[in-house]
Amino acid sequence: MKKYIVLITVLLLHGCASIVSRSAYPILINSNPDRAEFIITNLNGVEIKHGQTPATVWLESGAGYFRRGYYTVHFSKPGFEPQIYKLASRMDGWYWGNLLNPLGMLLIDPTTGAMWCLPQRLDAELPKKPTITTHP
Repeated sequence: MKKYIVLITVLLLHGCASIVSRSAYPILINSNPDRAEFIITNLNGVEIKHGQTPATVWLESGAGYFRRGYYTVHFSKPGFEPQIYKLASRMDGWYWGNLLNPLGMLLIDPTTGAMWCLPQRLDAELPKKPTITTHP
């Protein structure tokens, strides 16, 4: 009987991205120049993280059932132009391992966010503000 339970469990979870993937990812936040302030907001404009570059932050790859994570990252540093970058999750390749597993494809991975993945890093360029010179 135990053999059948194990076999059924393996078949139901075969290819499930929740097993081999994750629902939150560490993302290295860099800027040129470094030591820039950053604020990360979610799709609703709510601030969820802030800090100074370089930094590693953990972000959720999903934003609800079958909804990918979208983030906006605002960078600022005195003497430099502020910059805004978008960060969005994409379909995780492991999700397609669920083709033989409707439970994983329609319930587990979309609910946990494991069907999505985020990039490993975000590199921002902040251009120097133009200097205004006055002539006497």
